[in-house]
Amino acid sequence: MKTVLSTKKLTPSQKNLILGAGFSVVEYDAIKIEPLDFELPEALENLIFTSKNGVEAFLKKSHKKSLLLEERAEVRCFCVGTKTEALLIKNSFSMIKTAQNASELGDFILKNHKKEHFTFFCSAIRRDELPEKLTENQVSFEEIIAYETRLNTKAFNRQFDAILFFSPSGVQSFTSANTLENTLAVCIGQTTANEVQKYTEHFTIANATTVESVIARTVKALI
Repeated sequence: MKTVLSTKKLTPSQKNLILGAGFSVVEYDAIKIEPLDFELPEALENLIFTSKNGVEAFLKKSHKKSLLLEERAEVRCFCVGTKTEALLIKNSFSMIKTAQNASELGDFILKNHKKEHFTFFCSAIRRDELPEKLTENQVSFEEIIAYETRLNTKAFNRQFDAILFFSPSGVQSFTSANTLENTLAVCIGQTTANEVQKYTEHFTIANATTVESVIARTVKALI
């Protein structure tokens, strides 16, 4: 039986998509997220989130500030990924743009909102693509370190037929104690794939930035 390793704990329904295809699955959290204490700006106009983790850290802080529903509706959000978007909509924020990756989001902002000011909620080890693009094009923005990403290193003394990766940090965590030799790396998006390429050329990218899409790509590749 072929075995899949997920570098993120899956929900029962997600796990069943793998088991139902006839594969066994091993799962663990390759990274741990820790919200940080930070000051919210007085004026919240245009907010950027490149992950669900940033939204969760922001929500935790804004709940303390008791942001009213009508105030939330006036805040304009720009994000990466459909799960990030869903969490913002669930909490009554207005969505302006949901992109597949940070580079695409940066291009949209440059084309449509270059003269506006943004607040970017990110990790202490965030990627450089988006802030560099905004800085190079003189877009006004403030960066707030909202959470910390810690690598949860774990060594596996076995081979897997496929490994599911959901972030560059997850790739870094896994490869710090393991090899990607003789296995297929399945990536949630291009940014994660860019990190995987440092270790192997044997990889594939999901059609959408969701866990379910990563699993579907894996099943198709292994059958």
